[in-house]
Amino acid sequence: MKPNDQPSITVSEFIHHAPAQLELRITAGAQGATTRQLTVPRVQKLGLALAGFTNYIHSGRLQILGQSEIRYLGQLDAEKRREAIRNLGLERIACVLVTKGIEPPLELIEEAEAANLPLLSTPVLSSIAISVVTDSLQELLAPIVARHGVLMDIYGLGVLIEGASGIGKSECALDLIARGHRLVADDVVEVRRIGADRLLGAAPELLREHLEIRGLGIMNIRDLFGVSAVSANKAIDLSIKLERWDEASEVDRLGIDAQAVEILDVNVPQVLIPVSPGRNLSTLVETAVRVQLLRTRGYNAAQEFIARHEKMLETTESRIQESGFRIKENL
Repeated sequence: MKPNDQPSITVSEFIHHAPAQLELRITAGAQGATTRQLTVPRVQKLGLALAGFTNYIHSGRLQILGQSEIRYLGQLDAEKRREAIRNLGLERIACVLVTKGIEPPLELIEEAEAANLPLLSTPVLSSIAISVVTDSLQELLAPIVARHGVLMDIYGLGVLIEGASGIGKSECALDLIARGHRLVADDVVEVRRIGADRLLGAAPELLREHLEIRGLGIMNIRDLFGVSAVSANKAIDLSIKLERWDEASEVDRLGIDAQAVEILDVNVPQVLIPVSPGRNLSTLVETAVRVQLLRTRGYNAAQEFIARHEKMLETTESRIQESGFRIKENL
């Protein structure tokens, strides 16, 4: 599936998913919370805009009103205060967050209510609120794509297992769970790009903590194996692609050439495992993860084998040349 081009969330969705430490509440403009959209993770302070530089306002951002901005408004008389607020162009602002538990001016409450502009309040300081809101919005507005597969937490690595329908992904996941590893998502994996080169995978809310096995049906893994058998999300560190033995044409026999798959413009190391009756997939997947862990620490068994082979050839060639010289001397 293709990633959404312009991620966005409504203000009400942001309030629902915002960290509890913000203790957000709506002071005015509640009706606009379901229609106004946040599209940019960066926040903006309204100081310059209140002073008349309204061209600095960017739509789709959460706007901050801190102690300095409220103090500036308090220095104006009621008429000029209302004029400064109206000049902001409230129709293009997604929402306004007043920090430090400060009571907003009456004129701001009235204008926000009239324009259906969500006016939010938090007891948190502006510096902390900006950091927390930015982190939250970066996750909520991250580019996202859905992948058909299973995401597991194996030895601390996030492993995305993909392959054709019916190839055995869920059965492999069940065996891995029984061995002590953790399920993140089955069937549909929602992948978000967090930052420039980090991918975070999770299950859709409806499918969370559930696994489907043909013949057994849908199972709740938390109920069957306990809370330690599931994880809400996990960074994706390795991709394992399962292919039927007779269809796997490009298999690296030695493991020299590093393979990768591109997800949301991020290259993820990938291992191709051919599937055939009698092959223990869970053991192969565990081994692939161990190999990847060693590679991240700078050790590559295939390259070491090639180096030993080349050294052996050089030693053999040197011995042959030395024997040739001795034969010539005896002649």
